[in-house]
Amino acid sequence: MGEARRHDRFDEMTPPSIVLSNAGIVRRFFIVEIIVNFEESNRLRTLFKNIKELLQVRACNVTKVAGKDMAILPTIEEAYMLIENDHILDYGKMQDLPEEVPADAVVDLTGKIVLPTWCDSHTHIVYAGNREQEFVDRINGLSYEQIAQRGGGILNSAKKLGDTPEEELYRESAQRLEEVIRLGTGAIEIKSGYGLTTDGELKMLRAVKRMKEHFHIPIKATFLAAHAVPSAFKNNKDGYIDLVMNEMLPEVAKENLADYIDVFCEKGYFSVEDTDRILSEGEKYGLRPKVHVNQFNALGGVQISVKHQALSVDHLEEMRDEDIHSLKQSDTMPVALPSCSLFLGIPYTPARKIIDSGLPLALATDYNPGSTPSGNMNLVVSLACMKMRLTPEEAINAATINGAYAMGSSDRVGSITAGKKANFIITKPIPSYGFLPYAFGSNNIETVWIDGKPTEV
Repeated sequence: MGEARRHDRFDEMTPPSIVLSNAGIVRRFFIVEIIVNFEESNRLRTLFKNIKELLQVRACNVTKVAGKDMAILPTIEEAYMLIENDHILDYGKMQDLPEEVPADAVVDLTGKIVLPTWCDSHTHIVYAGNREQEFVDRINGLSYEQIAQRGGGILNSAKKLGDTPEEELYRESAQRLEEVIRLGTGAIEIKSGYGLTTDGELKMLRAVKRMKEHFHIPIKATFLAAHAVPSAFKNNKDGYIDLVMNEMLPEVAKENLADYIDVFCEKGYFSVEDTDRILSEGEKYGLRPKVHVNQFNALGGVQISVKHQALSVDHLEEMRDEDIHSLKQSDTMPVALPSCSLFLGIPYTPARKIIDSGLPLALATDYNPGSTPSGNMNLVVSLACMKMRLTPEEAINAATINGAYAMGSSDRVGSITAGKKANFIITKPIPSYGFLPYAFGSNNIETVWIDGKPTEV
């Protein structure tokens, strides 16, 4: 291809388009039509110009932000960004853009905002079937715990997963992943935990491994067999823990299926002592913890997670002063899941208390069939502002750079930084980035770029 030609402002009523120059002929292509062109060359540069505002710009690789720094969102108004193949090459103010920039394609983004894709560090999107009847049961007065005691909840999902062939499980889960990518997610963590047998847990994690091979976003897998005690071990929890530690873990490690290990540390599930045992065994296989704690009760799960140098502690709807203190002595990221609180009608994570104490905070969806059947990070960002009193700046930081940290991917995604992956969101024409959480019922994403290529929204 020849060099890029400068170009007048595009009609805002059409989708963003790309101008390509070949043999002196300038041609216009809509984004959805040029994917094949990107695959025909080994080295392609795309220049995005007239960006209304470029968000989350970090000159160096900041891995996380905490406390008062969460209120600071670095941006460049009237910006450009240059990408090469699958990574960010350069960015800056339009007034500093050289007249001639070697580029194969130019995208005019007048009136539109660019920000890094969301980093969803807590999901359960590999599951079979749905649990809409439990949704109705809760409307009729049953609690989450009561539904679980009747064989619903996680055990319900485990039964459905056991009856589902591996290929069908992968296909259903891949469709969910495609959906959340279209909603702006460009990095994701996926847990097991609906198998509750050796075969079932391996089936789930193999599905995640296939996703890693077929999808061009960072995907991290977490082994969560200690999600619930299966019916076969109803009166023998220690026996099930032995199965997890002595049979499942070695098989997971043998096939290299997991990056992290998790435990649901909660009354009626796994105690602090159980969690300690399981995390200690996971460490022998190099699996760092990411732990479910303090969803319904504060039992000491934060403290045992910090002891094991957990990458994150997730849920935190119930927080004590001692939990805050323990986290301040650690590098563990607190993760809030506000769409779970919305769906279950339980308290929201006390985000203001966490941030105002000087701690960082990440946001994630908890996408699962029982307590959060949604992987929409845009809704999560809105809920964080509306229900947890985060500012838009804090919410965007929590859903990008801190989310990346909470899944060990802040070296690749989470900010607009030279050398990071070209995974970013282009908004529709909007007045400001505060409009994203404000217009919570609207889809304000025009295009999602993954690995330097546009996807259909």
